[in-house]
Amino acid sequence: MSDARPNILFIMSDDHAAHAMSCYGSRINKTPHMDRVAEGGMRFEHCFCTNSICTPSRASILTGTYNHVNGVTTLATYMDNRLQTFPKLLREAGYETAMIGKWHLGQGSAHWPTGFDYWNILPGQGAYHDPRMVEMGEDHKYEGYTTDLITDFSLDWLEKRDREKPFLLLCHHKAPHRPWRPDEKHERMFAPRVIPEPETFNDDYANRASAAALARMRMSDLNEKDLKGPVPAGLSPEAERSWRYQRYIKDYLACVASVDDGVGRLLDYLDAEGLAENTIVVYTSDQGFFLGDHGWYDKRFMYEESLRMPFVVRYPREIASGSVSREMILNVDFPLTFLDYAGVEPPGEMQGTSFRPLLRGEVPEGWQKSMYYRYWMHADNPHNVCAHYGVRTLKHKLIYYYADPLDQPGANEDPRQPEWELFDLEKDPHELNNVYGDPAYAEIVAELKAELRHLQEKVGDRPYPAED
Repeated sequence: MSDARPNILFIMSDDHAAHAMSCYGSRINKTPHMDRVAEGGMRFEHCFCTNSICTPSRASILTGTYNHVNGVTTLATYMDNRLQTFPKLLREAGYETAMIGKWHLGQGSAHWPTGFDYWNILPGQGAYHDPRMVEMGEDHKYEGYTTDLITDFSLDWLEKRDREKPFLLLCHHKAPHRPWRPDEKHERMFAPRVIPEPETFNDDYANRASAAALARMRMSDLNEKDLKGPVPAGLSPEAERSWRYQRYIKDYLACVASVDDGVGRLLDYLDAEGLAENTIVVYTSDQGFFLGDHGWYDKRFMYEESLRMPFVVRYPREIASGSVSREMILNVDFPLTFLDYAGVEPPGEMQGTSFRPLLRGEVPEGWQKSMYYRYWMHADNPHNVCAHYGVRTLKHKLIYYYADPLDQPGANEDPRQPEWELFDLEKDPHELNNVYGDPAYAEIVAELKAELRHLQEKVGDRPYPAED
């Protein structure tokens, strides 16, 4: 008799912002197949990552722990594959498990995937076209578009799996990560359109911490590889900025379109095989992304567009179709939720919480109303984004740029000082007005600093020594 526990299909892209999905009300994009997941299940409005950068977020998603615990704090600190992960626990509990696509947690025997019956991954970032992939430790070169290949390999594994076991399939796309190279089918998809610029596109970074103005991820920082050619001569600064945005965003959205097609193919397979009813399907991304918001591309900051993850989930046996949750969930909560559905007791070192009750439409007493974030990389990274940590509640956000010595500029420049930012998310949803020094918010500052301390103590992190 086959196992009745739910299958889990976890589809994750790289750098796909929620506001580039039509089910999240995108002004610039349509994602019909991702929308199928949302329409058939639940959309989370407040899903957040605890560190908005690829490798650390992926480690938290697998381990259910914060980055100071799992040790994966930056792009250069790879995951020790001896760490406990939810795929290992599901495999031990009788699930057949697979990992296909972008791994991005290191290479070699100490970092290759473990806990999977089958894996076939891109080494590092991987290529958009004709990729090299590593299958169970063996190198292979494939012809074709990487997004399509990852979907092909996922479907092939589903077809060959042991049908007496429930399955866990992690289908991880490279797209739409920089440098945004669409396939032939989609490369001209947005060419006739002028994509609207975000409301904050011309942000001047006034009344913010200096970190915002110092970041090197503006339209002017896009290179010819990103833009697929040189900037036309004779453009005014404003016209050039807009031209760069159009080149970038159209390629980005075209890459998303290929992922959406792949999602549709997987959903169609579940339907055709009679698996949809008993399969948990998740679509998410490893973090958010700036789509010209504040004049930026990339992520890293604790600002909303970067912090917020898309998360739509379908499971017809338990989740009401077309439902929406505005409760707060975090990437460290994902593993606990999957283990809950599989009937597996989570190990004590996992720090998240199962949000299965939310999926049933129930809000447990004492459900989290605040979250802790920490970005560990320093200003020596190419985007010059300073290390910071902070707390977000449903109404406010407090961020501390703690001026680590590694964030300091050259000898001929003024040293950076610690800085705080406070945003009133109800009055200022675009985070343009830092009210940290406003006397009217003094009580809120005190409350948020106390909550920040509480969360740091709860997760086992420590304040930076120089914090005032």
